[in-house]
Amino acid sequence: MIPFVLAGLAALLAWVAPGLMARRKGFRRAPRSALVAWQAVSLGGVLAALAAAPAALPLLLDGEDPMQHLGLLLPAVLFSIAIVVRLLYAAHHVGIRLRRVRADHRQLVDIIAQHDERMRILQHPTPTAYCIPGRRSRVVLTQGVLDALPPDQLAAVVAHEEAHLRGRHDLLLEFFTVLHRAVPEPLRSAAALSEVRLLVEALADRAAVRRSGEVATARALLTLAGSRTPEAALGVGTTAPVRLRLLADGPPHPVLPVIAYSYAVLAATLPLVLLAMAWR
Repeated sequence: MIPFVLAGLAALLAWVAPGLMARRKGFRRAPRSALVAWQAVSLGGVLAALAAAPAALPLLLDGEDPMQHLGLLLPAVLFSIAIVVRLLYAAHHVGIRLRRVRADHRQLVDIIAQHDERMRILQHPTPTAYCIPGRRSRVVLTQGVLDALPPDQLAAVVAHEEAHLRGRHDLLLEFFTVLHRAVPEPLRSAAALSEVRLLVEALADRAAVRRSGEVATARALLTLAGSRTPEAALGVGTTAPVRLRLLADGPPHPVLPVIAYSYAVLAATLPLVLLAMAWR
């Protein structure tokens, strides 16, 4: 029975749990612990799917008539193989595309923008700020941002983008995008991927607040709320209206991170516990 339980758990963590978690708006106020919970749920779903086949092996090895358990082992093996194939395909497709788009945009920015150390200044009147992640990362600002923001708000914007690059939030989003694509399309939760993107931006806002304070950060977000971010980049204007409300709400209740981390531990370890039970 444990292989079937693992398969069901994989479906629960990959399909049902993301949709439910996306509705729990309160955890947005604790973005770091919420992101840990999202990663743990995604990892737990993958582990559960991959563990289905190993969990069926003891039935084949320990039984007096191993052939009678082939009907259980074969679906479990096929299920695990299918998950591995979909993950590898999604990782290849998403990774290649993101790196190509970023490389093309980085090359374009380096040609048309003014250089200022790691920053690139585009001569455009619309206030826009974003970063191009990767090994040759860039922080890109428009002249409109420099003209519109006073020094403390500009420092908050730069701190936000540098937090994305320093924390390699692009890899986190790529991980979730791969898992999202690996799930069969009818079972995907678009709200879940949007929620993770929001949490990543909210986490970078914390760095901006530490640099310039809540008031300056909120005013910078208000100025950039209508700006657009190029594909495959991370921009401070993304989901700005929602994040303004998060800043106004203040710090989270201390119990929120505790709940999120506990949930993360449960989601990540339950597949391993079930696999260990299958081999007892």
